[in-house]
Parts: sequence; structure tokens; C-alpha cells
Amino acid sequence: MKTGVAAGSPSLDLMLNAIVDYAIFMLDADGVVRSWNKGAERLKGYVADEIIGKSFSTFYTPEDREKDLPKKALATAAATGRFASEGWRVRKDGSRFWALVVLDAIRAEDGGLIGFAKVTRDITERQQAHNDLLESERRYRRLVEAVVDYAIFQLDASGHVATWNPGAERIKGYRPEEIIGRHFSTFYTPEDLEKQVPKTALAEAAERGRFEAEGWRMRKDGTRFWASVIIDRITDESGETIGFAKVTRDLTERKQAQDELQRVQEQLAASQKLEAIGQLSGGIAHDFNNLLMIVLGNLENAERNSRNIGGPNLHRALANAKRGAQRATALTSRLLAFSRRQALDPKPINLNSFLGGMQEFLQRTLGERIEVQTVGGAGLWQIEADLNHLESTIVNLAINARDAMPNGGKLTIEATNVSADEDYSRANPELIVGQYVVICVSDTGSGMTPEILNHVFEPFFTTKEPGQGTGLGLSQVYGFVKQSGGHVKIYSEVGEGTSIKMYFPRYTGSAQPDADDTEEFISEGASIETILVVEDDADLRGYLSDVLRDLNYRVLSAGSAQAALTILLQENQQVDLLLTDVVMPGINGRELGKRARAIRPHLRILYMTGYSRNAVVHHGRLDEGVDLLEKPVTQARLALKVREILDRNQD
Repeated sequence: MKTGVAAGSPSLDLMLNAIVDYAIFMLDADGVVRSWNKGAERLKGYVADEIIGKSFSTFYTPEDREKDLPKKALATAAATGRFASEGWRVRKDGSRFWALVVLDAIRAEDGGLIGFAKVTRDITERQQAHNDLLESERRYRRLVEAVVDYAIFQLDASGHVATWNPGAERIKGYRPEEIIGRHFSTFYTPEDLEKQVPKTALAEAAERGRFEAEGWRMRKDGTRFWASVIIDRITDESGETIGFAKVTRDLTERKQAQDELQRVQEQLAASQKLEAIGQLSGGIAHDFNNLLMIVLGNLENAERNSRNIGGPNLHRALANAKRGAQRATALTSRLLAFSRRQALDPKPINLNSFLGGMQEFLQRTLGERIEVQTVGGAGLWQIEADLNHLESTIVNLAINARDAMPNGGKLTIEATNVSADEDYSRANPELIVGQYVVICVSDTGSGMTPEILNHVFEPFFTTKEPGQGTGLGLSQVYGFVKQSGGHVKIYSEVGEGTSIKMYFPRYTGSAQPDADDTEEFISEGASIETILVVEDDADLRGYLSDVLRDLNYRVLSAGSAQAALTILLQENQQVDLLLTDVVMPGINGRELGKRARAIRPHLRILYMTGYSRNAVVHHGRLDEGVDLLEKPVTQARLALKVREILDRNQD
């Protein structure tokens, strides 16, 4: 009969059978079981009679037996003295458990192999916990790698990148092999690096457990994005910091939307402020006008009653008082303009004609150190506004521009069509969706600071020396444009000049603009032929116009090439002959001719010059073969040449 122990002392048998958490048994040199303890019985399910005499390969899985693992285990133990491993083993009932196995060789005194001592422990629970941990780590890794909208990665305790997910690669532009091992300060801007922001962030995370912030960060390609950053501390079992978990999100679009909202809110607040000031100014101006009426009325009475009495001093005092009251009247008129309570007489305006007429006047007003250019355009829409106030507004802006260019410069007045859709209206909240004509007045002057820009439309605000201005010029512009149903915006940078854009609603009515009597005169019984005279010398231009009118031509005149081009752009304006000087400031006669032919290919052109033909051709001012009159020219010579060109057939 087989017993539970093959051989040994009773005390050893008792000790081995008392161990129930370990299977401890002996094998002979061939791997046959020769002893069996209670722990083996509990662990593997076999009683001693069932297993002693059988090969220990009984405990191996079919897969492991197929791989001859039992034989290899015995060979390793015999060769090295010990074999240790972990793996699946099979119980009597066929169930499996994860076993920690140690197989020690037993040798006789002469070194011969007697057998093996085998110790097996069931570590299934520990292995399951290990497997669960591995699975958890795999799931976490899959989760992190699946996130592409967030950069999720780990830093070591010193701030060097240890892991990198696809979201981090998408947001920051680095591949894992390019960034792992580098310090996370790589992502910070030079300004933040100078302020040691990365070092501060790690210190706060290490001390408090978390650091949160928003700010600009750098991508691999050098571009910046607005980031939300969270850094969490990672500690070991003892509480020591071993690294950090870092999560970064790209919030650039949200940042841009917030900035845009803030800009719009600031514009709205500024507009509301101007509205409030306008209401106050209007009330004051209205009441002040009533007082001025009383003052002026009594001054006139006093002036009338003092004609036969009093000396020159009294008359002079009354006259000075009356002039002061009249200046105050002009001041209140400007306040009423700002508050949009002035009386306007809006009429349709053809801006091409308007700008053409303004050019010469502004050039004379501003002086030769300021180059004035007006730019219209074919198809320019009409607007409805008070012509006198529009002229006053343009002159007001031109004077301001001149003062900003003490050393000379360029003033450009340009009109263009604008269709404001919903996106345009969102960017300019005071503009409703619709069609507008924008008159832009730009200079190349000294420009203004942002602080000044915030106040330029406020009444009495001025940057000029005391006594040099009332501070009502731009506020009057603001009020007039607003009362005309439009909107005004100003752009300026120090050293870059200033641009003021006035948006006027497009006029779609049937009424036609009034005829322009300032530039066009038609003699009684005039010919249908129209001549456009372009000459920068006002006296000579007037003389030529008078001569041509006496010859029964319809005459248009312009003091510059820009003004002439504005007239030529008017599709309904007839011009049969362009009579132009060659040498003029700005655009010269040759360039004017080229541009005029681009607008009207069949236009006849006659040039005039104070130089000889050879001189102007030799110096490239004119091409060979053009029609040219050399000054001074007699009336007869002018009449013959004009008639000759007009009668000439053109292909």
C-alpha cells in the first residue's frame, strides 16, 4: 500500500503535511511522483494513492506537453540544479491555475542524480491582478491614443517629455521620436521663457498638486496657438513626486471669438457714449441758441440806436460784441451737427462729379505741398445727402489732414461701392446689412495713438494747441454722417497716417442729381461737341475755356489729371476732345492720355506744352505723331487745330 510519504523522519512528514498553501513533493530522476503532501492534495486535487507513481507531466496543459516543457524543465534542473518558472497548470478536475514552480535537483553524496524536489504555489489571484493591471494600462493607452483634440502626455520629475499621444502630435506638430526626452519648455514662447513660466508651472504643480493656465504656446513650425494647460502631479506610494501628467487643448478659435466679442462690445460702448454726449450737446446748443438770439437782437438794436450818438469806441465795442455772438452761433451750429439736430436738405449726389469738382478747390486750399488725389469709379452708386454739409465735411477732414502733414504729403479722397452682408455687419455692428457708398479720406501724416483715437469724435476734444481749434470738427463729421443714415470709422497708426471712412446708404430713388454748374457752362446755341480742358494753371485754364465757349463748344474744365479722369469715368458725360497740358504735377499729360484712352478708346486728344515738340518728345514726355500745340498759341491757331482734330475720321 502506498503512503503519503515515500521515506523520511516522522517529524519531517508532519511538517510537510502541515503546509497546505504549497504543493511539496518529490520526483524520481525520470519525473515520476514519489511523495505527496497535503498542500499538493489541496492544490491539485489528487490524493496520494491517485498520483504517486505517475509522471509529473500530468499537471501540464496539453499545449505545454506538446512543446515538451516537462522534459525541458527536468533537463534544466538536472543541468543547473534548479528550474523556476510560472505558467498554467491543470488540476484533477481539469481546471487551470497559474502556478509558480520551483524544481530543485537532489543528488547523492557521490553527485549522482537521485531525483527532484518540486514546490508549486497557486498565484492565480496575483496573476489575475497583474493581468488586470496590464489590461487597465492597455485600455488607458488606447484611450489616450484615441484622443486627438487634446495633447495628453507625461513629464518626468524634471519636466522632460516621457510619453506622447496622437493628439499632442496633431496640436504641437512633433512626432514622438522628435520630442520624447526634450524639456517641455520647448512649447513656450520666448517671452514666457524669459519670465521662467515653465519653471513656475512645475513648481506650483509639485507644491499644490495641479497647475492650470491659458496662454500662447508654440508649435513645431513656429506658429502660435492659444492653449488651455493643466499639469497634475504624479506621486509614488511614499508621496514623492515622480512626474507630471500634462493635458493641453487648443482654444485659439474660442480666444479669437472672445476677442472679437470684446472689440464689438467696446465699439458699442463707444457708440453709446457718443450718443449720450450728442443728446446733451444738442440740448445745450438749442437753449444756447435762444440766448444768442436775445443777445444778437439787442446788440443790433443798440448798434442801430447808437448811429447818431456815441463815439467810435462805442461803435467798435458793439461791432466786436456782435462778431463774438456770431462766432458763438457758428459754434452751436457745430454742436447741433454732432447731435444730429441740424436742418439738412438731402438730395441725390453723383459722387464722381462731386469729387471732380472738389479736387481743384482742395488743391488751392491746401497749397502746393499737399498732393490731392480724388478717385471715383465707373458704376459708382449715388447717395442722398446734403451737398453743402458734405462739402463742409470733406473740407473739414482735408484741413485736419493738412495740419497732420506739416512737411507736405498726400491726401486721397476715394469713393467705392460696398455691399455689407451679415459677416460684414457683425464686424461693424453699427452697419445694418445693405448697400453703401464709402467715401474714404486718407492722409500720409503723423497718425494718432490708440488713446487719442478713442476720443476723436467727442465734442471739444482736440490735440491742437489752445486757440488753434474748437475740437468740434470730427464730432461735426460724426453727426452729419449719422444723421444721413450712415456710419463713420477711423483708422490710424502713429507714423502711418489716418483714414476716415464714411458709409452712406446707396440712393435707389428715381430723382436725378442737380446739374453741376461749377464746372460746366453751355453757351447759347452751342455745338453738341464737348471739350475737356485740363490745365493746372487756373488763369490759363479759364482763358482757354472762354475762348472755346466763344467758338460755340461745350466746355468742361479740370485743374488736374485726377479730376479729368473722374469726369471721364462718368458714363453719361459726353467728351469729344481732351485738351491737356503736358507738364503737370502728379499725373502728367502723357500718362493722362494713356489712362483716358483706356477708359474711352476713341477719345481724341490734343496736347499743349510750353516746350518745343523736339524737347518733349526727346525727354519721353510724349510719343511721336501725337497732336501738339506749342504755347503761346493764338486763338486762330487753337480754333483751327481743334476743328481739324474733331473733323478727322477715326477708325
